Amino acid sequence: MRFRAKVVDLACLNHFSRIVNTIARLAKTCILRLTVCKLYFILSDKVANGGASMWCELSQENFFDEFQMEGVAAEHNEIYLELVPENLSRALKTAQSAKAVKIKLTNKHCPCLRVAVELPSLSSSSRIVTHDIPVGVIPRRMWNDFREPSVPDFDVSIYLPVLKTMKSVVERMKNLSNFIVIEANLSGEMNLKIETELVSVTTHFKDLGNPPWASEDGCRSSAQGRDLESMAEARIDIKKLQQLLAGQQVNPTKALCNIVHKRIVHFILLHEEVSLQYFIPAIA
Repeated sequence: MRFRAKVVDLACLNHFSRIVNTIARLAKTCILRLTVCKLYFILSDKVANGGASMWCELSQENFFDEFQMEGVAAEHNEIYLELVPENLSRALKTAQSAKAVKIKLTNKHCPCLRVAVELPSLSSSSRIVTHDIPVGVIPRRMWNDFREPSVPDFDVSIYLPVLKTMKSVVERMKNLSNFIVIEANLSGEMNLKIETELVSVTTHFKDLGNPPWASEDGCRSSAQGRDLESMAEARIDIKKLQQLLAGQQVNPTKALCNIVHKRIVHFILLHEEVSLQYFIPAIA
């Protein structure tokens, strides 16, 4: 099992760093899955236990100048590592003006991702700062626990309002309640609602647009044949939503959410070569 990668392009490095930073805000620990073409950051808190789950995938060729890996076996050419994304984020923060960054899987005293940052220096010799990030190697028999979550059969799919706007609304509401109700319909309308014994606050968004899901790939969702005005809603943990919005450092070109009435909200943020899915289960 071997893995090594190198980034020289500063723009790619900073972009990768922002993605890791976003992940670190969403997950205390996560799984890093490495394949020949892609990297995945996976958080699979069992949704049944009320935990959020996350699936972020990026194409390695958009970030790395060199990328070599050998998985656990020829027919299972993948590596699954458990790590604390905050540690990786910290290591990459030291690389903001680096000449190059090398990442390598090592095993001195325990398995580690070694991040070697080559910094520019005034003399001819370069300075190299090394971070060893402990990782746990996930055995093959447990890989199935980290498969891509299936997209639920949603009632409503809608584009999100500008994330900055949504973030400031949610931050104000967070002081009033631990829960927020997201409701939306197929006429491009979405409401964020807080209801407590003392106060009820609603923010309305209009003309957001609904993605043309059903027509694209013929996937029949329960949205088909649905009354365009009727709202699907889910009451969720406001902190989890705030985490998602606060952590956004990858300005997505597209952001949308699918709502399964009273069951789950599924967010999808797309940015050129990165896609982030985040699932927040509804609370009764």
